[in-house]
Amino acid sequence: MHISIIDLIIFFAYCLLILFVGLFVSRKSKKEAQSAKGYFLAGRGLAWWAVGASIIASNISAEQFVGMSGSGYAIGLAMATYEWIAALGLLIVAKYFIPIFLKKKIFTMPQFLEERFDTRVKTVMAFFWLVVFVFINLTSILYLGALTIEKIMGVPMIIGILGLATFAGIYSIYGGLKAVALTDVIQVVFLVGGGLITTYIALDILGDGEGVIRGFSNLYAQAEDKFHLILDKSHPSYMDLPGISVIIGGLWVANLYYWGCNQYIIQRALAAKSVREAQNGMLFAGFIKLLVPLLVVIPGIAAFALNAPLAKSDEAYPWLLSNLLPVGIKGIAFAALTAAIVSSLASMMNSISTIFTMDIYRSYIRPKAGEANLVHVGRWASFISLVIAVAIAPMLSGLDQAFQYIQEFTGFVSPGALSIFLAGFFYQRATANGALAAALGSFVFSLLMKFLCPGLPWMDRMGIVFLLCCGLIILLRNRAQVSVQPIPRSLFHTGKLFNVLSCVIIAILIGFYCLWW
Repeated sequence: MHISIIDLIIFFAYCLLILFVGLFVSRKSKKEAQSAKGYFLAGRGLAWWAVGASIIASNISAEQFVGMSGSGYAIGLAMATYEWIAALGLLIVAKYFIPIFLKKKIFTMPQFLEERFDTRVKTVMAFFWLVVFVFINLTSILYLGALTIEKIMGVPMIIGILGLATFAGIYSIYGGLKAVALTDVIQVVFLVGGGLITTYIALDILGDGEGVIRGFSNLYAQAEDKFHLILDKSHPSYMDLPGISVIIGGLWVANLYYWGCNQYIIQRALAAKSVREAQNGMLFAGFIKLLVPLLVVIPGIAAFALNAPLAKSDEAYPWLLSNLLPVGIKGIAFAALTAAIVSSLASMMNSISTIFTMDIYRSYIRPKAGEANLVHVGRWASFISLVIAVAIAPMLSGLDQAFQYIQEFTGFVSPGALSIFLAGFFYQRATANGALAAALGSFVFSLLMKFLCPGLPWMDRMGIVFLLCCGLIILLRNRAQVSVQPIPRSLFHTGKLFNVLSCVIIAILIGFYCLWW
């Protein structure tokens, strides 16, 4: 695919800007980076805007731009449910999860489990998270990113994978979370701005010269069947988005787990200056989440309306970039997509290194390791995880909708993890044995139900497995005197601004579902 010199200049200017900022921040914080708190949690000094921007940049990657556009092409607006329910999930996590984590001053999610339960629970969950992060998330981000580069620029997939891995690794492995978070602020500007430009041009083309409003009207008229947030059982994609379950069922398991128990996301909030800064950052991220379907789902539906000749759904976004965008704009859009990929890779590597270093290395290999040694091991853990992902990523090329693959297999871990955290927060009689049974039961129940009940949508399966895991925790509860102190209700107090803006988000969500039910 031909790329103009102007597009290449814009793209490489973006690359140089990110590398410069990432390395500059790393250099400025060299002394701080030699401490574990400085490297893994940015010295706990992130402001709300950095927290929110880094959460969004970490979350939005190729799996959104490419994967969700592909699902938008194949399924329609129903895919927006992931983003819009996430906005509400962020509010719940900000109010009820974040105050607990920050009060305990933890580095990782497994560390919380160790403090609340015991070392066994921490180790099992740390192992599960490392496997999912390396073999599912990191590899899929690399694959989808390389797929896009291949479709747009004709770069062979393996070269694209190596290029993305190198780009993300140069500054993130050395600089730690501070370099990742502050470059994420720039990345968010690129990915939101570039995504909006792509959507604007696609709708403008559909408008036949009468503007984007007419384009959206024409899109709705041509693809009316794709503008439904709730699918009925007759829909061919019901197994992926099973009707009402997306708003009152299993999707909430994935939602609360991802935003509230997932090291990859929550690490940004752990690095905030205060509880208030963390909560405002998640509120900021919630507002951006309302906008995300316009960036990643609508383009997929537009590709469908434009009769894009695709071999598989995940080619929708690359097709738009290659065929619709003019010179100059293509470079900006391509930089936006690369920003999304690179920021997610950097964030994922940082979270992998934090869990391995703080929960495995310091616990079992070298308990008395110094600060500099922990940082050194963290950098090596990032590098090795990236090498593994580079080796595995090409194997995903047979998938049609990679986003659904990620969601389904992450769902083997999320029901048990969420049940454990909720029990750890709010169920004083929860025991380590119950938590361990839930952690192991989540994988076993999910695997059994996948093969014994193949006709059950995986999202419904997640909801059932979550209830089974909660049942295990209750069954193995402490029947003697409760020794765990209850959490004071005052810990969950939020300010007036947070409450008012949260109500605004909820009102907008109600409007969306009333409009496109």
